[in-house]
Amino acid sequence: MFRHLIPLTAILPLAAGTPSESDLPEGAIILDMRTPGEYAGGHLDGAQLVDFNAGEVQLAIPELDPNADYLVYCRSGNRSGQGMALMQQAGFTSVTNLGSLEDASTATGINIVQ
Repeated sequence: MFRHLIPLTAILPLAAGTPSESDLPEGAIILDMRTPGEYAGGHLDGAQLVDFNAGEVQLAIPELDPNADYLVYCRSGNRSGQGMALMQQAGFTSVTNLGSLEDASTATGINIVQ
């Protein structure tokens, strides 16, 4: 179901208040934890949709590599924070909540696409 996860290939300089570039692992997998409608309205190029509200995070966890690095975001950082907590409870050790779509774009340097 979630086999086509696209890794982060480059990280650009970050704005103040976001995680530092050294905090974001190169090659990380980006998960968008918003709804399909929100995703269709714009998402980070290469991000995989995992709808938190539909329970997809819990369904995806067994299929995801717990040893990989993940960057997660949503509309405000709330759902991605909850999704990050679920992943950590399942044993994932490298999950970074980037907050909102705009914050995630700023932090990674990845364009927002539709």
